[in-house]
Amino acid sequence: MADTLIRYGFLALLAGLVVFFSVMTSGFATPQAAVFIFQSVAITGILALGVTATLVVGGFDLSIGSVATSAMMAAAYVMVVLEQNAIVAVIVCLAIGALVGLVNGLIIVYMRVPDLLATLGMMFLLVGLQRIPTEGRSIAAGMTLPDGSTAVGTFSPAFLALGRHRFDFVLPDLVPVSVVVLIVLAVLIWFFLEYTRFGRMMYAVGSNARAAELAGAPVKAYKIWAYVISGIFASIGGILLAARLGRGDIASGNNLLLDAVAAALIGYAVLGAAKPNAFGTAIGALFVGVLLQGLTMMNVPYYTQDFVKGAVLVVALIFTFALSNQGRR
Repeated sequence: MADTLIRYGFLALLAGLVVFFSVMTSGFATPQAAVFIFQSVAITGILALGVTATLVVGGFDLSIGSVATSAMMAAAYVMVVLEQNAIVAVIVCLAIGALVGLVNGLIIVYMRVPDLLATLGMMFLLVGLQRIPTEGRSIAAGMTLPDGSTAVGTFSPAFLALGRHRFDFVLPDLVPVSVVVLIVLAVLIWFFLEYTRFGRMMYAVGSNARAAELAGAPVKAYKIWAYVISGIFASIGGILLAARLGRGDIASGNNLLLDAVAAALIGYAVLGAAKPNAFGTAIGALFVGVLLQGLTMMNVPYYTQDFVKGAVLVVALIFTFALSNQGRR
C-alpha cells in the first residue's frame, strides 16, 4: 500500500486537482484555459529543468530567475536599441546564460563558496546589472533612451513567433511553441541524465562526491557543467518570455525563481523518485501551472496563492520522504 502511494499518490493528486477546478470553475476545462496553463508551464518548466541539473550534482541555483530576466532584457536591448536581428539576440542570450553558469560553477568549485551563497550573490548582481543600460526602465520599441534619443529598432517577427505562435496538433491554435520547446528539452535532459555516462556520473557526484572522486570521476567538471546547463536553460526561458511579451519588462520575472524551484522540488514526489529527475520536474511544472490557473479562476486573492503553493510543496515532500523512509525500514 505504501509503495503504491509513493509511486502514484502525487499523480492522483494532480488528477484530483484538475477535476476539482473543472467542477468549481466553469471555464477551467476549456482549450483557452489549457493554453494559459501550457504557456505558464513552459517557461517555469524550462527553468526548473535547469535547477534539476544542479540538484542532481548536489547543488542548487538561486540565480535562474535573474538569468532569465537578464536574457529577456538582453534580447530586447539587442533588437530594439542595437537594431540587430533575432539570431544575434538569441546567441547573445545563450552566451549570457552559459557565462553566468560557468562563473557560478567556478566560484562554487574553486573558490569553495557554498552554492546557495554564490548563486544568491549572482542573483543580486544580475538584478542590478540588467537595469543599468536603460537606467531601470523597461525596453520597448520607440522608447526614449537615457541620452534622449529614441530607439528605432523593433522585435523581429520571427523572434516574436517563438513566444506567440501556436501549433495545430490537436485543436486549432492550442499548443504554443514554448510548450514544444519544453517537451524537447525535457526529453533531452531526461535521456541525458538517465541513459548517458555523463548523466549517471552526475547522479553519482550528487550522491557521494568523495566516492565519485576516488573512483576517478572529474567531480569539479561535472559540477561546473551542471551550472552551465542551468544557465543555458534559464536563458532559453528568458528568450521565450521576451518573445511572448514583446518587450523587456524588468518586473515580469519576479515569480520565476519560486515557481521553478517549486516545480523541481515537487518532482521528487512524482512516481516516488525521491531524487531530482526531469520527468518529475515537468510534472511538477504542470502541477504549479494547474494550481495557479485554478486559483486565479476561482478569484482567490493573489497574496494567498504563494501560501497555497508553498503548503502543497511542503506536504508533497513530507509525504514522499516520510513514506520512502518508512518503506526502507
